[in-house]
Amino acid sequence: MCGRYELIDGQRVYSRFQIAQSMLPILDNSDVRPTQQVFVLQTDHVLSLMKWGLIPPWAKDPSIGSKMINARAEGIENKPSFKKPLRYQRCIIPASAFFEWKGSPGAKAKYRIARKDGELFGFVGLYESWHDPRDSTGGELTTCTIITTQPNALVAPIHTRMRVMLLPEDEDHWLDPDMSEPEEIVSLLRPYPAGLLHVMRDHS
Repeated sequence: MCGRYELIDGQRVYSRFQIAQSMLPILDNSDVRPTQQVFVLQTDHVLSLMKWGLIPPWAKDPSIGSKMINARAEGIENKPSFKKPLRYQRCIIPASAFFEWKGSPGAKAKYRIARKDGELFGFVGLYESWHDPRDSTGGELTTCTIITTQPNALVAPIHTRMRVMLLPEDEDHWLDPDMSEPEEIVSLLRPYPAGLLHVMRDHS
């Protein structure tokens, strides 16, 4: 499970991702966790808040979201919960770093992985809207998931998976609503270049 990241100096999100005007204040969070509200970039560079943990429209119980914080890239285009969002509901989750742990239970070392240049990056994600069948008012909850893939050479010694992150030149392509062919979309789901990242032991 790839489940923790940080977003520090969050105001940089507006310039880094060329976000349209938003009233959302971006507060720093050094420990973003599953099921929290997270900042998400959608088509047309609109910034939204979504709950991390995708709830499919057919779900009767929202607790399923805690099991769907990640979506494996392999075969994602054929999975019932993800094949529609993959074509029409893609998003980017801004971050400044992510964390992984290595070692045995009780003696795990924490590692922080970030870009060498300190720049923000974006996780590749999908989002979905869910209506609680028990709610007669028609309330809607928007949730998201982060796609994972095989790790690059830098992350592989620490963890068996890593989040899919996009190079800046691919971000607009990922958010392009006119791109709906699964083969073209899946071609972007590859490990981030190891040479652009660095890993540090985190003692916090």
